[in-house]
Amino acid sequence: MLTATGRRVRSAVTVTIVVLTLLGTFVGDDDDFPFGPFKMYAGRDDPNGLVPDTRVEAVDSSGRLRVVDESSTGLRRAEIEGQAERFRAQPELLAALATAHARLRPDEPRFVEIRVVESLFRLQDSRPTGEQREQVLARWQAP
Repeated sequence: MLTATGRRVRSAVTVTIVVLTLLGTFVGDDDDFPFGPFKMYAGRDDPNGLVPDTRVEAVDSSGRLRVVDESSTGLRRAEIEGQAERFRAQPELLAALATAHARLRPDEPRFVEIRVVESLFRLQDSRPTGEQREQVLARWQAP
């Protein structure tokens, strides 16, 4: 059986968690997790609209086009997608990916061009129609 002090401590902890969760829900953001809403998966795509898919491509010094993944640069896809607007505004930031690749994979050809590419896939009744568009959001070329 709990003592009166034990009940007060449990009640205070419970109230604190409930208050933090409510505050996080109404005024929080993903950075406030676990008390804020985890919005990354909270949305859904329009069943009759366009679905974006962002990727990073690089051309290496041998001329080969490569899709850049986490093992090449240490940056996860979600981090790239989260920075897409910054890369668009400041494409020179993509040079950091080339530097990271050179450091992580010194025996591979260097990246001489990096692009952030967004593919847009059209859905009809939640199914792909086959229609696809691509646009380059940001591009960096080695000097």
